[in-house]
Amino acid sequence: MTSERRAVSRRSVFHIGLALLIASTLTLHDARAHEREYRKGSLEIEHVYATATAPGQPNGAVFIKRLKNSGNASDRLVGGKSNAAKSVEVHQMVMDQNVMKMREIPGIELPARGRISMDRGSRDGYHLMLMNLTRPLVEGERFNMTLMFQQAGELEVEVEVLKPRGAHGHRH
Repeated sequence: MTSERRAVSRRSVFHIGLALLIASTLTLHDARAHEREYRKGSLEIEHVYATATAPGQPNGAVFIKRLKNSGNASDRLVGGKSNAAKSVEVHQMVMDQNVMKMREIPGIELPARGRISMDRGSRDGYHLMLMNLTRPLVEGERFNMTLMFQQAGELEVEVEVLKPRGAHGHRH
């Protein structure tokens, strides 16, 4: 291979690598673009989302990637409200004699200078249940929800509806 061809080949590899780096950065940016953050006082809430439901499914689940309390006093997430459901309850998944069970709890403690996750699959199993949905939750749609905190009061958020884990594009 001539030195001129090697130089062209190196430039091509460099440009391909640069293009891949830019594409992956844009993809990461696009994926995070929907992850909105909200603030109220010392509370920060990151990426509130629900999972799509099947027609006729009476209830749905809402998750929050991260809740952070940067203040000196604890607070508590005690519930929510939304036009998407008749009521919103705070729930936790727990293991009971090797059986995973879901139960309503009075709230989730947000310790001073602490953070918790209500993300799908998080270790504590926290989530909000939309009880008696007014309509199915459809992937790609968004709806408003008000989170209710014991100290900070109410915070309006937008909930993005995502595809449930393990969902495929075909039916059996």
